[in-house]
Amino acid sequence: MKKENSGEFLLHVLQERAKELNCLYQVEEYLNNNRLSLQEIFEGIIKTIPSGWQYPELCAARIVYENSCFQTPNFRSSTISESCNIKVDDKVVGYLEVIYTEEVPKSEEGYFLEKESKLIKTIADRIGQTILRRQMEQILREWEIAKKQLTSGSASTEWKIIIDLLSRTDDNMLLHVCRKMINYLSWCGIKEAVDILQIFGTGKDEHIEKFEQNYPSVKKPLSSITCICEKTFEIASKHLSDSEISLRLKKWIQEEKAYFLIKAVDSIDSTLKGIVDAINRYRNMIENKDILYSPTERWLKTALISRFFSENLDYINIARQYIEISDFYDIVNKIIFPAGSRGKLGGKSAGLFLAQHVLKRESENKPLLQSVKTPKTWYITSDTLTDFLHYNNLEELKEQKYKELYEIRMDYPNIIQLMKNSHFPPEIVRSLSMALDDFGNTPLIVRSSSLLEDQAGTSFSGKYKSLFLANQGSKQERLEALMDAIIEIYASVFSPDPIQYRMEKGLLDFSEEMGIMIQEVVGLKIGRYYMPVFAGVAFSNNEFRWSPRIKREDGLIRMVPGLGTRAVDRLSDDFPILVSPGQPGLRVNQLPEEIQRYSPKKIDVLNLEKNTFETIEVSELLKEYGDMIPNVHKYVSVLKNDYVSKPLPFTINFSKDKLAVSFEGLISDGVFVKQIDLILKTLKEKLDTPIDIEFAHNGENLYLLQCRPQSFSVDNVPSPIPKDIPPKDIVFTAKKYISNGRIPNISYIVYVDPDGYNKLHTLDDLVSVGKA
Repeated sequence: MKKENSGEFLLHVLQERAKELNCLYQVEEYLNNNRLSLQEIFEGIIKTIPSGWQYPELCAARIVYENSCFQTPNFRSSTISESCNIKVDDKVVGYLEVIYTEEVPKSEEGYFLEKESKLIKTIADRIGQTILRRQMEQILREWEIAKKQLTSGSASTEWKIIIDLLSRTDDNMLLHVCRKMINYLSWCGIKEAVDILQIFGTGKDEHIEKFEQNYPSVKKPLSSITCICEKTFEIASKHLSDSEISLRLKKWIQEEKAYFLIKAVDSIDSTLKGIVDAINRYRNMIENKDILYSPTERWLKTALISRFFSENLDYINIARQYIEISDFYDIVNKIIFPAGSRGKLGGKSAGLFLAQHVLKRESENKPLLQSVKTPKTWYITSDTLTDFLHYNNLEELKEQKYKELYEIRMDYPNIIQLMKNSHFPPEIVRSLSMALDDFGNTPLIVRSSSLLEDQAGTSFSGKYKSLFLANQGSKQERLEALMDAIIEIYASVFSPDPIQYRMEKGLLDFSEEMGIMIQEVVGLKIGRYYMPVFAGVAFSNNEFRWSPRIKREDGLIRMVPGLGTRAVDRLSDDFPILVSPGQPGLRVNQLPEEIQRYSPKKIDVLNLEKNTFETIEVSELLKEYGDMIPNVHKYVSVLKNDYVSKPLPFTINFSKDKLAVSFEGLISDGVFVKQIDLILKTLKEKLDTPIDIEFAHNGENLYLLQCRPQSFSVDNVPSPIPKDIPPKDIVFTAKKYISNGRIPNISYIVYVDPDGYNKLHTLDDLVSVGKA
């Protein structure tokens, strides 16, 4: 029998654990005794610690805190020691050290057991927490006294009380606001402040004079903080009003509170968890108010935008105008990420988040935008895919993109099944379970949000999947379905279509990572189905102009009843309703037979009873549940033999009337079309690019689901084109747009002749010479 399996060994392990727990309980008793001073607590802890170690009779301990040392009588220098820093508010203020005074037996774990090492760290952490709590309690007591004085005092009393409080509780903060005030007074041109500025470095004139010298400046010791403070605020009181001094102090104190968040975001070792924790802590400290405009605020916004969304400078320059630090409060608590994550939220998340806040800001002056909403969303970071592959030993899939396309196509079905039979790490499963608790039984859509997706020039439109989930059944069934959908989207990274697209864009060597958005499906329950009343896509530029009166910048809306999948996808057996928001009166189909023929005949829905995505006939849905659809009279027209009529409310006979989805009432009342038109124009102007959005309507409000730069069509190619662009690339692009129906009425396409200049050719001409 091995020693590890013997009863004697197991008894020894249990005895050691009991000693450690008993030691920790006694330490907690000291720390929680508010009647004891810190000195008394430290003296009690060092007497208790030896009892928790293997050889208590040879164990000694000491606590060093600031300039004081507390130790057991037998403590001395030893080669067998272990220590841990004591931190207060992330600052090292001392350390705890445990030693053996004589040589002791060494186990496989070393002189100290693994559990003993954890115990010393736990005790050091608890000491730090207790010190911080006591400091906060002291500050609160001081602040309560100060508040009473402020209530009965004047503005001149306020800033003096703040300075007095800082001088007794926080030297670092006092030095911070003092330095800020000196710089501010100096910047205002107050000569007396320049003299004090010499204490902190060099004055303005001397600094400018010596700036170009090639040797280091002289180090100057700081004078007494109290002395500097008195002189600084004496000058300030002469030249600034009491209210301005108070305002400046509050602003600088609030800025200093943000520095720990700056450290968390700026550190190269910071993980997403550390940043999320820092944001939540910052939120609690500043009481839901952003710091006033300052370099600190601008830096912090820029860093957070870059950390979570994109390092693209164009994106950052726009985003920081519309996104505040407080806008990250809710989103950080709805991010799912692996341990040690440093991932981002992906292109689709970045596009929607920015568009949401642009519209929110612009709605202050544009009432039509005030009712535009975005659905509840959870996010999975881009590096969760890599973590998933490592967890399941699937690293070999990373080489898939370098294979021949025919090999990729052959192997892709096997990859899907291989990944679907793999598992998420436990921490990701727990986070997904929390997300489901937040969503409840509301249907969900799982969307891709890769790092490259929805960026200018690389839209990846249709390359990655979006999967609907009815989200019905037991919690375990819903969780299994959610994980299966996420894995299927992960598998699409290794699909031949996006790999080929990346080849064409020269992005094959880029390490593509897949973020995920889990969104609530916008809609309502209609009978056994769940769906939006209508949904669709809209474009800033209209590439399908059915009238010469429609200009390109008039835009385009493609809309359908139910889920918007049939508006996004090109279908051969059905049609969306097309509207140009800049010219809503110019309809594509005006004759009764055209309206009937080209109206949507099918509708995509989620069947809540069967827990599936379904495509059903519009006519059957209207007959069975037409009276349950809010404002249905705005969405359908009644077809007669030779004319089409717009029905009035409560006048439709769903069992007898011949109905066609035309959205005539919705278009003619103008509000929805004007709203979409304003969204497109606002986002195009503020994002400085034509955009492509997805939307859905639940009968009450319009929801923005997606926003990305609109793909450029062939007639956007600049002239002249540089000679290094291969002619076949231009022809391929033109053919792709034509086959996808992007430009169905085009007569000419651009071709680059050997001289490098654009020439217009008919398709027949190009085919005849073998160039198309």
